[in-house]
Amino acid sequence: MGKALPTDDGSLQKDDSALVVCFGEMLIDFVPTTSGLSLAEAPAFKKAPGGAPANVAVGIARLGGSSAFIGKVGEDEFGYMLADILKENNVNNEGMRFDPGARTALAFVTLRKDGEREFMFYRNPSADMLLQEAELDFDLIRKAKIFHYGSISLITEPCKSAHIAAAKAAKDAGVILSYDPNLRLPLWASAEDAREGILSIWETADIIKISEEEISFLTKGEDPFDDAVVRKLYHPNLKLLLVTEGPEGCRYYTKEFSGRVKGLEVDAVDTTGAGDAFVAGILSQLAADVSLLQEEDRLRDALSFANGCGALTVMERGAIPALPTRAAVLNALLKPVA
Repeated sequence: MGKALPTDDGSLQKDDSALVVCFGEMLIDFVPTTSGLSLAEAPAFKKAPGGAPANVAVGIARLGGSSAFIGKVGEDEFGYMLADILKENNVNNEGMRFDPGARTALAFVTLRKDGEREFMFYRNPSADMLLQEAELDFDLIRKAKIFHYGSISLITEPCKSAHIAAAKAAKDAGVILSYDPNLRLPLWASAEDAREGILSIWETADIIKISEEEISFLTKGEDPFDDAVVRKLYHPNLKLLLVTEGPEGCRYYTKEFSGRVKGLEVDAVDTTGAGDAFVAGILSQLAADVSLLQEEDRLRDALSFANGCGALTVMERGAIPALPTRAAVLNALLKPVA
């Protein structure tokens, strides 16, 4: 069994009624100090904390919201460093576990000249894959307003079973389930496995955020800009389907309405964490007021804010260091930043 952190009474001063609990992987990205070079050509790498669910948790806290992270890291210096980073960023890390036998996951990331990324992962197996159902903090999960997760935690056992048990406990407690598949093909055994795994939990989510590439992938090459194609992915229990389009902004689909919200124009330096910042932007607002889902005008404002979160994140290197504050986003929405 992985260790938990010693408890600290003063850890949660924030409003617990709007808590977002993020579940999944936290790892260390090694990012080249020079953009536009392959991994082989890069002269040096800088370590940066990463992992989509952890980025979302920090993003929410940075925006002034209440968040927690549940996942497993190695009982090693990197693992404790990541736990400290969450704490420094006001994320509740009581649900973290430390594996004595496996290392914290690492990913080497290359930044192409256009700011897009390629990945090489070291996970054989890494600690995040070894989280067990018995190690879950069910009290924390049930306390959440929103429970957010990806699909990387579905790839291998025992983490897959822990993921399913955590989501079921959340659902049974009336928690809103939020899903960002975050496709990372190299981590799956095959493309078919990835498609099947991602869709295996599709029907249980209340909110799903996907990118255009993920729509093409899940529909085996259909047009992601065709509303009829997107609607095929809309299941009967879904409250909100969001499609991110990078700099173009996003599209939204509910049972009653759909539309598009334009993005902010900025100069992209590094797209790492932009999607996670967008998710943090929308979830932080939904956690505070779920009725946004029923009112299109207010939902559009919330999505405009979320687009701003994503835009500001691409202007700086790395995910966690680049995640914006609420004031910075509101400021950028008032006056264009480009």
